[in-house]
Amino acid sequence: MKLTGNILNIKNKRDSKNAGIELLIDRVEYVTHKKDGKYYQPFNLIVDLEEPVVITGDQLARMDTKHLEEGEYDFQVYDKVEDDYVLNENKFLSVLMMYDEEEQQSILSSVEYTVTVSNDEYKDLKAQYNKEKKAKKGKK
Repeated sequence: MKLTGNILNIKNKRDSKNAGIELLIDRVEYVTHKKDGKYYQPFNLIVDLEEPVVITGDQLARMDTKHLEEGEYDFQVYDKVEDDYVLNENKFLSVLMMYDEEEQQSILSSVEYTVTVSNDEYKDLKAQYNKEKKAKKGKK
């Protein structure tokens, strides 16, 4: 994970002025909900990426979440479709910022990038992930 720019400049509305803010994410959590008996249960798959996902500030809008701890921020994620930005309800970003007293600045401490997928997509992702994991194990 790497942050360029001040992510705290992002407000509650998506703004193209924030395009200079860049967040490189090297871990994605895929989530789906499957029926387990009579209730739906969440299932997740955490994937470490070889090539990071790049999200720019113009694709983000801060959420008004009241129950967060100090330094925690949640964001809605927008997809850029041609020249328009479309809110993607299936993507969610949460960051934790820590303040460094010596440096007098906020530092990115952790990032959670979650993508909700369908059950079929989840099965495909899990199969692909397990296949790649086995291939890496065979190389060692």
